[in-house]
Amino acid sequence: MIRLHFCDIVSKVLNQLYFNLYINGLIGIEDLDLSALTTNTLAAAYYVDFFLRPSNGSVKVHVSIGPSTLANVQPDGILNGLEMLKMNTSMSSFDGQVSIVSKNESKRKLALLLGSLLGAFFVVVIAVFLFWVLSKRRKLLRNYQSKTWLHLSNFKDGIHSPVSKCSNGTTHQNAFRTSVPFAVLQEATNNFDEDWVIGVGGFGNVYKGELKDKTKVAVKRGNSKSHQGITEFRTEIEFLSQLRHRHLVSLIGYCNENNEMILVYEFMKNGTLKSHLYGLGLPPLSWKQRLEICIGSAKGVHYLHTGSAKSIIHRDIKSANILLDENLMAKVADFGLSKAGPDLDETHVTTAVKGSFGYLDPEYFRMQRLTEKSDVYSFGVVLLEVLCARPVIDPTLPREMINMTEWAMKCLNKGQIEEIIDPHLSRLIRTKSLEKFVETAVKCLADYGVDRPTMGDVLWSLEYSLQLQGSVPTTSKMDSLNEVAQLSSEVHEGKSGLKDNLSDASMSNVFSQLMESEGR
Repeated sequence: MIRLHFCDIVSKVLNQLYFNLYINGLIGIEDLDLSALTTNTLAAAYYVDFFLRPSNGSVKVHVSIGPSTLANVQPDGILNGLEMLKMNTSMSSFDGQVSIVSKNESKRKLALLLGSLLGAFFVVVIAVFLFWVLSKRRKLLRNYQSKTWLHLSNFKDGIHSPVSKCSNGTTHQNAFRTSVPFAVLQEATNNFDEDWVIGVGGFGNVYKGELKDKTKVAVKRGNSKSHQGITEFRTEIEFLSQLRHRHLVSLIGYCNENNEMILVYEFMKNGTLKSHLYGLGLPPLSWKQRLEICIGSAKGVHYLHTGSAKSIIHRDIKSANILLDENLMAKVADFGLSKAGPDLDETHVTTAVKGSFGYLDPEYFRMQRLTEKSDVYSFGVVLLEVLCARPVIDPTLPREMINMTEWAMKCLNKGQIEEIIDPHLSRLIRTKSLEKFVETAVKCLADYGVDRPTMGDVLWSLEYSLQLQGSVPTTSKMDSLNEVAQLSSEVHEGKSGLKDNLSDASMSNVFSQLMESEGR
């Protein structure tokens, strides 16, 4: 009988060590996985027995291990101990015949037996000790993580609204604890295959994934070495786990095993609003589609500002953080920079400036005073981006056109609104709808927060713009261009009401030197 002892004290992750076991040149066990045999426990002692009948009087036995033939597996293997025992016959003889054993021979065999037993005993003791050490280490790590990742109920800036169900289809969940095992996410993303990457951001890569129940998910894997990443990871869990709204991306779960920082979201089939406006060559959106996307996004931001006892300021509203599902319904995403709003007796939150270049509120940039109106300014930039269909910061353009917001405001001041409109909208947009939309964007971009509308006012104006659009006009391209030119003339002469708003939204030179559109 041959008894083989195993104890995986090297691996840090389950189901990563596979190898083959050979006896006398034949496969004894193929693709041996100690994690599966020890009920998903690392550093657990395990043994397996084999019974051999000597052939041709040979007493030699060859035992070896070799790498597994499975794909994506490291060539490695372990064998901690080996015992060989000869079975006794019914006549108490080890060779099958009655024999007289000398006294010295008996002592020698007894010594060998005792040595084998002591050796096995020490192997077991060492395995138990290593198991105890690793268990204690895991416990200390869990205690550390419990201190690092603040529980939602203890988050000082959290949302403590007792509301559990709202009439607008939103919910607060105060007991979110959906932790997803790392092995499940590895399988869902084909071991984080680079070919499955659907997005890249400051926090990390975003992978398309599919769970065992065929549910499609988006898996955002963060950089564990980044202190900022840890803060964003915790913030996103703390906010999104308590909020549910049809225009906010849903958080399905998270994983923080083995220093990983992974967030799992619902999968948004049509990607970002940014990708549909420029860059990827996707079919252009109609004016009605753009209005509906803006309205959906406004509803999501409005809910953040008003849906609980304490408002939430997103701080990173931009077209790349507005995602579209299979029906082009918009949902606001990426809450890593979100901040709880001011208390009722306060007007603002004083905090370090964070956000994306080109979308930052100039008042917040200058004075480090954050309010809900900072999100309103960023949303105004998105509205112009939807109308112009060009990057917010584009260093390849002439100097006066690098910053989209400054360039667009200058054109509006000159009455040249036709210069900034996406050419694909030339036959899809009605003058009154365009006028209301531009008026809303201009109000959002006022230099001071007190002069900007609330997100509720923005939402109402956008819905009114959609009503004014109605069905697509059946005018010719030339007639449509004439209507836009007429609106430009009215803006320049001050007839449409936009001229006064433009004077209140004088653009700061804060962003004139910024050359990148991504802030993190």
